[in-house]
Amino acid sequence: GIFYSGMYEYDTKYAYVTIPVAQRFFNYRDNAITSIEVRLTDVDRSDAVTAEVTRIVAPHHLQVRDWKQLNQNLFRALKLEKLMIFLLLTVAIIVASFSIVATLLLLVTEKGREIAVLKAMGASDGFITRVFLAVGTLIGVVGALLGVTGALITCLVMQKVGIPLDPEVYYIERLPVTISPGDYALVFVTAVAICLAAATFPAWLAGRLRPVEGLRFG
Repeated sequence: GIFYSGMYEYDTKYAYVTIPVAQRFFNYRDNAITSIEVRLTDVDRSDAVTAEVTRIVAPHHLQVRDWKQLNQNLFRALKLEKLMIFLLLTVAIIVASFSIVATLLLLVTEKGREIAVLKAMGASDGFITRVFLAVGTLIGVVGALLGVTGALITCLVMQKVGIPLDPEVYYIERLPVTISPGDYALVFVTAVAICLAAATFPAWLAGRLRPVEGLRFG
């Protein structure tokens, strides 16, 4: 019979026969085998099980490999892809942060009179700087929350509905979607940090504004 597993790599490379037939095909003696596969109900326990099996078969000089070692090239490629996506996303956030710089610089120019009045009433340079830093941080937090929330909703929809793929190209027939809270937290913190850094220069300029200059040109 012909089987279809949905994994292109399996469907094109594997054939299943009984052990006696395989032994006759490879000219092995009776009861001779090349490997034993063990399937776990929890794939995350593969490291512990591999270590235990290695300890048991060590006197026989047998090699034990788990699914991570068998597919290490794939996982290495996925790890590199994940890193590149994070770097590209970071660059996109940095480019977007330029709009925060322009907005705050415009705000400093428009609020020059108000800043001058506050300084004339005793507000310190540090206070004015912190106010504009707070504004930049608020913009970053709101933007990051909207972005993360939109991404989470999109992933949930993709996880529920599913996106079909060509198994001959991607080896799988559906796009797998895994939601990792750590990744969302990392993106959120990075976005807020970049926005805070972008707000530093306009906030510093606002703090250095002299009351006379603000009243003169405000």
